[in-house]
Amino acid sequence: MSVSRTQLYRDKANGKWLGVCEGLGNYTGVDPLWIRLGFLGLFLFTFPMMFFIYIGLAMVTSQQPRDLYSSNEDAKFWQGVRANPRRSTAEVRSKLREIDRRMADIETFYTSRNTQLADEIERLR
Repeated sequence: MSVSRTQLYRDKANGKWLGVCEGLGNYTGVDPLWIRLGFLGLFLFTFPMMFFIYIGLAMVTSQQPRDLYSSNEDAKFWQGVRANPRRSTAEVRSKLREIDRRMADIETFYTSRNTQLADEIERLR
């Protein structure tokens, strides 16, 4: 079964109670402390409603798989994809364009008539 890296998960391993705030922090890229403080502030002003929203989120979201991200860079990339998919695809295209340009330069260097390289090869024979 393939896991979705763009889905909201609970992160109970790093979370305080049920992992909802930690999961929201991982999903949005916001520090989970700020999300916890926001939940606490709303909880104090709207006592029963935020409690039921928190419990509802805990029931609806699934537990985050252990091997969801291979590194912190991978996690940051997927947060960016969730935040702005067009920017993420533009960044990937830009990187691929740069790699393609470099490969074309290497191909041009080795396929062009390079007398210095040919002389060095002949000296090695």
